[in-house]
Amino acid sequence: MSHAHHPNRGSHGFWPRKRAKRETPKVRRWPASNDDQPKIQGFVGYKVGMTHGFIVDYRKRSTTSGMEVVVPVTVVETPPVMVCGIRLYSNSENGLQTLGEVWAEKQDKHLERRISLPKEKKAKDMEELSCKDPDDVRILVHTKPAQVTGIPKKKPEIMELRIGGSSIDKRLDYAMGLLGKEMRVNEFTQEGAMVDVLAVTKGKGFQGHVKRFGVKLLSHKNSKHRRMIGTLGPWHPAFVLSTVPQAGQTGYHQRTEYNKRILKIGKNPDEINPKGGFLHYGLVRNDYVLFHGSIPGPTKRLIRMRDAIRFKRDKVSTVELSYISTQSKQGA
Repeated sequence: MSHAHHPNRGSHGFWPRKRAKRETPKVRRWPASNDDQPKIQGFVGYKVGMTHGFIVDYRKRSTTSGMEVVVPVTVVETPPVMVCGIRLYSNSENGLQTLGEVWAEKQDKHLERRISLPKEKKAKDMEELSCKDPDDVRILVHTKPAQVTGIPKKKPEIMELRIGGSSIDKRLDYAMGLLGKEMRVNEFTQEGAMVDVLAVTKGKGFQGHVKRFGVKLLSHKNSKHRRMIGTLGPWHPAFVLSTVPQAGQTGYHQRTEYNKRILKIGKNPDEINPKGGFLHYGLVRNDYVLFHGSIPGPTKRLIRMRDAIRFKRDKVSTVELSYISTQSKQGA
């Protein structure tokens, strides 16, 4: 007699399912850049909320290709970030090794809330940095959450952004030109481009088997409960396998959404601010980015972007966006 077979419930691609160590996502891989000029390969923003808009469908394989369609849109506020340092790396058998770093002379006063700043400035740091032979150049940037309406904090987040394209010497010169200056999102990407979005998902706490893995409810004739698993496994091996769905932490995991299309990069927030502001966020007051579809995380969550690492199709220069809904999100 044949036995019923089905794949395991829930993905084990990320395991164990425990809370993320930090709310600021960590970029573990950066794509190779073939650009002739050096460029920044990442940026950061804050998730505002969602709305909808009308676009001309740019997907060639879609049944509505070339037609005007309604699509969900996610708004991410991208205020300028400050370049506070440069860090050089060299390739080794054990991965990337730090060669050296240099910090800007003037730092934001709120940066000391996050890290301890060096008190003594060395004038030879720039000269020593340029004499080294690095394999990778990255800049240290920090956010300015005090400039954002919906983020009630002053402590900035600090992170690395890779400089790609061209030669190492040009990358280093480009990074030195950015040191101590503000950087905007249009220096990272353009409208119609594909990017990867990294964020920590919405936390849901300790949840049971059904909500966590989506297992089937037991029969209503079950002697104990319905929202549980039927068995923990066989007698041997004499331990519970990791593939058995069990209750535990759900959500608040770092996840990466690949190939998200940028519909628009705007500087005038009045074009998207709804009446009464966005729910649980307020009004957008800085540069913003509109993404096609949804992205991980709740409102106010820090969002990191990088160049698409898996995108292989034809690039779309611009997307024809004819309308963005600014109706109130407060309800009728």
